[in-house]
Order: sequence, then C-alpha cells, then structure tokens
Amino acid sequence: MHRAARSLVEALRAPLGAMMALALAGASGCGGVYYAVTVGNASTKVEEARVLGAETLAPYEYYYAREHLEQAQFEAAEASYSDAAHYAETAEEYATKAVEIARTARRNAGPQ
Repeated sequence: MHRAARSLVEALRAPLGAMMALALAGASGCGGVYYAVTVGNASTKVEEARVLGAETLAPYEYYYAREHLEQAQFEAAEASYSDAAHYAETAEEYATKAVEIARTARRNAGPQ
C-alpha cells in the first residue's frame, strides 16, 4: 500500500469506528426505548384496571396482565428488550380486556 493511501486509511479509521459505535449504540437503544413506551402504557392500563376493581370483576384478565407486566420488567432487567416489549404488549392487551369487563360489570350493577 502506498504511503498516501495508508495515511488516508488511518485518518478515516477513527471517525469510521466512532460512527459504527454510534450506530450500534443507537440500534440497541431502540429496543430499550420501545420497551419503555410499551411498559409505560401497560403499567397505566394495569393500574386503571386495579382502580376499577378488576381484581374481583375480571380476575383472570387482571392477574394475567399483571404477571406479564412483571415478566416484562424482569426481561428488561436482563436487557432482553424484545422479549420485554412482547410481554408488555400482552400485559396491555389483557389489562384493556380487564378494564372493559370491569366497566361493563360496574355499569350493569347500576347505582349502589
């Protein structure tokens, strides 16, 4: 390799390495960001279900959601953000069902 070409390669090596490191960091960070949004939504929905009394009015859906939320948090602690997001999505889905069931049950019960 000519001296000029070698100098050019060496000059580009550091910036190229930095760009690659940033790209990898950004790619791995996306999973964490998506998980954070998903688990936030699921947490809010599970709490809404609890407030509406889903523990007694829709126990299967409520506890299924709650356990999936806990598993999502466990997976995130292990940096398995894809798995964590999947569990959080399931938690939100079942918490939404629990909210719907609890609201319907409360509406059908009428004024107390």
